[in-house]
Amino acid sequence: MTEPGYVAFLRHGAYHQRSGTPSARQPFPLTEQGQVQARAGAGDVAQMIRDHDLRLAPVLHCSRQLRAWQTAEQILSGLREHGYTLDRIEQTSALAERGMGSAANLTTEEIETVLRDDPRHGPPPKGWKSDSDYRLPLEDAESLMDAGLRVARHLQETVQPGLLTIHVGHGASFRHACHHLGLLHRAEIAKLSMFHARPLLLCHNGHGSWRHLAGKWKVRSPKEDPID
Repeated sequence: MTEPGYVAFLRHGAYHQRSGTPSARQPFPLTEQGQVQARAGAGDVAQMIRDHDLRLAPVLHCSRQLRAWQTAEQILSGLREHGYTLDRIEQTSALAERGMGSAANLTTEEIETVLRDDPRHGPPPKGWKSDSDYRLPLEDAESLMDAGLRVARHLQETVQPGLLTIHVGHGASFRHACHHLGLLHRAEIAKLSMFHARPLLLCHNGHGSWRHLAGKWKVRSPKEDPID
């Protein structure tokens, strides 16, 4: 591919997250605030299209989590109201947040108890939730870096020359994907987050390299718990 291709990606809107549970593949819907954020996100994407004179790819990609699909639905309908054509939403496991394996949707305390009580493992290290390389020693679990590589590969496989492809997914896996794409240094990953349903725009130059064109990362406060 020699002609530049473009990618916009958005973190889902705010949702009914189970308290004390690592934010991963929880099956809960957007809150009312999350719905508002998603509708506003459509306007932000429309503005990016105008600002950069972009043409839309016909498929909008999202993860299989309900909050991401609902956000994608709002983006699709909002862009149509702005006069842009999108054929459909395509759900994919490639855009999922980090997989917790057999510990999916357990609380942090429950996960740590499971590992402590398992004679094969012992307790996880301090700060394990935000450790980019730590993978729970449980079946089908991923590290954050694993999830980021999966998402990066999806972005690389779906970018199209001359078109803007939109993806709706999850903050941590998108941040780690950007590290794999050469857009974030490793030390930057933990310092940044993503605003709910606010797009970031990337350009693939057609020769394998990426650059950040528009949209702002959210800068974490020093005491903020990086759960996304």
